[in-house]
Amino acid sequence: MNAGKSTILLQSAYNYHERGMHTLLMKPAIDTRANAPDEITSRIGLKAKATLVRPEDDLEVVILAAHEKKSIDCVLLDEAQFLSENQVWQLANVADRHRVPIMCYGLRTDFRGKLFPGSAALLAIADNIKEIKTLCWCGRKATMTLRVSKTGAAVTRGAQVEIGGNDRYVTLCRKHWTAKETRPDDPA
Repeated sequence: MNAGKSTILLQSAYNYHERGMHTLLMKPAIDTRANAPDEITSRIGLKAKATLVRPEDDLEVVILAAHEKKSIDCVLLDEAQFLSENQVWQLANVADRHRVPIMCYGLRTDFRGKLFPGSAALLAIADNIKEIKTLCWCGRKATMTLRVSKTGAAVTRGAQVEIGGNDRYVTLCRKHWTAKETRPDDPA
């Protein structure tokens, strides 16, 4: 959250296009935050059309079908934490068997500090992992995401997946995540 993952993905897509190359942008259909559900949208206003991924989709089949229509130089996938373990292996098959680079962007853990299934699979088998850093309100590196209520109070129970943005989640360092301190106390 708030690290600029979607912005970096869209910049990467732009770099490929600038060099006359073709990318396939994808995102899980569960992510409905954008005005147009079939878009990858960054907080700074960049956006691009994306192929939606459903839980039942075989990503190797989807990518190879798109690749037959127009050669794909790179697949860029946003919100990869929402993939299943099988879908991550399907992406690996595309990279290994068909030599199409795959770049996934997503969160490592949920609001309880637990790995998402897609993230766990990516951490286990990815060729390369790069962390994109963001900050806690205290200025330290934020490594955790906390779900908050409408009043800003920490939420510690509930389903692993609840779609939301800055209105539902805050990024914190581990110390403030553990203490459930979502912001500094008022000096009053």
